[in-house]
Amino acid sequence: MGNEKFKILIADDEKDVLEFLSYNLKREGYQVFTANNGTEAIEQAKANVPHLIILDVMMPEMDGMEACTELKTLPQLKQSVIIFLTARGEDYSQIAGFEAGADDYITKPIKPKVLISRIKALLRRYKQEEQQEDELIRLKDFTIDKEKYIIMKEGREISLPKKEFELLSLLTSRPNKVFSREEIFAKVWGNDVIVGDRTIDVHVRKIREKIGLDNIKTVKGVGYKYEA
Repeated sequence: MGNEKFKILIADDEKDVLEFLSYNLKREGYQVFTANNGTEAIEQAKANVPHLIILDVMMPEMDGMEACTELKTLPQLKQSVIIFLTARGEDYSQIAGFEAGADDYITKPIKPKVLISRIKALLRRYKQEEQQEDELIRLKDFTIDKEKYIIMKEGREISLPKKEFELLSLLTSRPNKVFSREEIFAKVWGNDVIVGDRTIDVHVRKIREKIGLDNIKTVKGVGYKYEA
């Protein structure tokens, strides 16, 4: 994934800061969106689903902390990286920022080279995930071929309907990680599709029956995980 495929949202009420950050990020090849306050940042994030969001802490209407907390509730932004921008004189708690869901924080003013290197480091995980997407998922008892949409188990091919296959692929992509129901709905069905609450449960039951799996565990009140 080249820089041109990465989308970055910057939210700051200072026009010169927005222009400075936008200029330097665009020069690196990133797609850049801007917002002047927390409320606008949420609207822009919903519309553009950025890979990385830079939030100023002190903003009118809704500050960065509040915006971050709300952004983290949106299923389509579960993978988005969030960075806080802070002025040197602000009474700002790093712990509060990380508790709100931030991945990093930077202090203004910041040198462009430092900013770019921090952003590149934070976005590396997307490149790693993209590389993994092309590979077979090899597990102890079976292999998932995402290109051919088939599962190989003990020398035989097992075919699953599209949604069951995508659900299994998601759960096995990160063994032992608990995927929330909201995250599963967003990644397998998409946020615009309305499905019943029991849909995931039914699909999991069918996968267990067809493949003979007891590794897919229910985490009560949260979601599911594939236990390696």
